[in-house]
Amino acid sequence: MTDTKAPDAGRRSERSRRAIYEAALALVAEEGYTRTTIEGIAARAGVGKQTIYRWWPSKSAVLLEAFLDLAEQAAAGEREIPDTGDLATDLKLVLRATVDEMNSPAYDGPARALAAEGVIDPVLGARFVEKLLDPQLELYATRLRSAEEAGQVRAGTDLRIALELLVGPLTHRWLLRTLPLTHAYADTVVDYALNGLAPRG
Repeated sequence: MTDTKAPDAGRRSERSRRAIYEAALALVAEEGYTRTTIEGIAARAGVGKQTIYRWWPSKSAVLLEAFLDLAEQAAAGEREIPDTGDLATDLKLVLRATVDEMNSPAYDGPARALAAEGVIDPVLGARFVEKLLDPQLELYATRLRSAEEAGQVRAGTDLRIALELLVGPLTHRWLLRTLPLTHAYADTVVDYALNGLAPRG
């Protein structure tokens, strides 16, 4: 008996959406953001240009959604920073993982493109912060809050400033590309942030 069921449009749409995500990220990594076009993404994904414009208003919107999806997949199962009771060890672990991510070509090209585009387009920039950066920073705030409750962080510490002392230096070095971004550097950032620069003893 012949199967006369209609094709699953939802499944087809999801397959196309995934192909567009992969095409956008790949092209930005290979050719750079400026040379990446909607036409190029459509051709690489095997869809019509009109399909992309039906779902997204611009190239930057496609890239943002693709990058958010990539970040969500990478973070699957890692919704919090480990709490072993040793704050320095936990922070070094997560900052080392951040270094690896920043050094990854799959992350570097799209992240730089979105950071630059977010300066020009404040709406895109605000969405990038809301959907990606703020949730990631909240993980640090939660871990620092736990450390404060355990007496490992001074009571009354501004946790937003404290977490910026950790992630800010990594972002600065990544953006400038003047010095290597390494695990040793991440460890030193944690030591300086937790212990300060004043002489000990």
